[in-house]
Amino acid sequence: MAIKGFWVIAFRDLIRNKRRTMLTLLAVVLGMMVLIMMSGFIAGVIADGLRDNIRLNTGHLQIRDDTYEIEKLSLLSRDLLADVDALTAQAEALSEVRSAAPMLWTSGVLSTVRESTGLQVTGIDPADDFHAPVRDGMIAGEYLAADSRGQILLGERLANDMEIGVGERVSLTMGDADGQVNEDIFTVAGLFNTGIISYDQNTVLMPLAQAQAFTNSGNRASSIIILLNDREDTAKVAAALQGNGLQILTWEDLNAILLTLMDQTGVLYYILYFIVILVVAVLIANTLLMSVFERTRELGILASLGMKGRQIMLMVLFEAVILALMGVAIGLVLGAGFVSYMSTVGLQFSADAMGSVEGFAIGSTLYPAFAPGEAVTLSIFMFVVVSLVSIYPAWYASRLEPVKALHAQ
Repeated sequence: MAIKGFWVIAFRDLIRNKRRTMLTLLAVVLGMMVLIMMSGFIAGVIADGLRDNIRLNTGHLQIRDDTYEIEKLSLLSRDLLADVDALTAQAEALSEVRSAAPMLWTSGVLSTVRESTGLQVTGIDPADDFHAPVRDGMIAGEYLAADSRGQILLGERLANDMEIGVGERVSLTMGDADGQVNEDIFTVAGLFNTGIISYDQNTVLMPLAQAQAFTNSGNRASSIIILLNDREDTAKVAAALQGNGLQILTWEDLNAILLTLMDQTGVLYYILYFIVILVVAVLIANTLLMSVFERTRELGILASLGMKGRQIMLMVLFEAVILALMGVAIGLVLGAGFVSYMSTVGLQFSADAMGSVEGFAIGSTLYPAFAPGEAVTLSIFMFVVVSLVSIYPAWYASRLEPVKALHAQ
């Protein structure tokens, strides 16, 4: 019998029991949709989280003194960059560099008459493009100017938690380069909302010159954060900026924990993928086996008429292949459509839950992203596994003895 004939027979066998076939097909479709949606969610979270962390926290490159440790937020002169203007100008002179922003970091305590909270105080150059997310996220008051004095910016989340409004005067306590603790009163010039909860509720921003003066740091800075026009130029720019007494950190170095976490969770998700595929595959195998039991007499007639065992096996296998092909194709289309839609509207999560994730730029709205390469891989994997588990029902059908099969009820 020609191969085309086996396809025809397999298709007819499937449509004879439409309910069972439709339910099995639905299981494959739903399983494939779940895989595509999981893949899209993971791809979106990874892409958005890494992009936002680079854009808001780390940049593509950072220049620091080789003794500086970010965990300590040291203000000691030996740990800070001395030639800030020269290093910034050197970086900005490179055509691959989009911006170079000097920063001064320290820890502080923000206090009102009602409560106090510990946070990170950051001195910034307000005009630099690196701070565009804050500048564009202003929701109340005014943005900082480089020569602003006695003014700070707060995240909307932090201001709401502490019931602070624009124009209100608050106390800010910080250490200085001499190891002394200084306290002063500052006016809240404005509130910003970057969409990244952990950043908005743990950061106070002030002009770099004001932060340097308040901490007695002179013209020094903790780091120079560099944004590139193209992330692929990271190694080239890093090599060009190397110098004695400096450490040049790339976005991979600065996001090492996040990248490691992504790799580790990726393994977990692939295990979940396999479980979903296995459930669908077992369901199809069970359906085919039940179909073989119901058609035992029919298969005995075919065998008595001369159909060989391998031909019967091939016929049953083709039934599984048809179910797998149709289910994977429909599930892929529906899953991709759902992910594409959710990539525009996003998935909303509790601000409290996302705010508990510190150190990573993750917003309360996550946007899935369709990953074509992974979708193809999952489709092939689903098809192959479903086809493989159908071998047993097909083998069982091919081993039926014609005489016993003819007498089956």
